[in-house]
Amino acid sequence: MREGSFASASVSRHVVRGVIGFGAVIAAVALLPVFGWPTLVLVPLGMLALRGCPVCWVLGLIETISRGRLRRECADGACRLR
Repeated sequence: MREGSFASASVSRHVVRGVIGFGAVIAAVALLPVFGWPTLVLVPLGMLALRGCPVCWVLGLIETISRGRLRRECADGACRLR
């Protein structure tokens, strides 16, 4: 995996991270009326699982799925994805 990539080692690992991350954030909001502000501790845990932000997680999912399928080829001064 190259430096700066959002991709994970496998799609299943990435999806598990997403379930944990989004689940923690949703649980924090859903449990707020019942348990109060201490449930907001789940939000940073969810962001940690998502590695910073939900959009970054989605980009990582796209990169993880497309890894090995899309390749950049440059010839005659023009580059294309194949």
